Amino acid sequence: MTEPRTRPGPRGAAGTDVLPPWAVILHNDDVNEMGYVVQSLLLCVPRLTRTDAVAIMYTAHLHGQARVTICPLELAELYRERLERRGLTATIEPA
Repeated sequence: MTEPRTRPGPRGAAGTDVLPPWAVILHNDDVNEMGYVVQSLLLCVPRLTRTDAVAIMYTAHLHGQARVTICPLELAELYRERLERRGLTATIEPA
């Protein structure tokens, strides 16, 4: 007996869509101390290591902004809101 042939599901079938990535951007400010920014990054974006947080903080300090992470839109919105609640300036943009 031969195996029945299967046909691919319609485009966009459950489990096949990939969410477009979004970048969370931290902007430099003249208000918050560097240690506070690092602590805030660690609290607001759990996937970051201390080394990552320090590098992001210095990049924002030296260049005006730094990419914090790339993730799906809902997670990017959550991270941005968390950072803003701690007094930091953050935005999101398509990655």
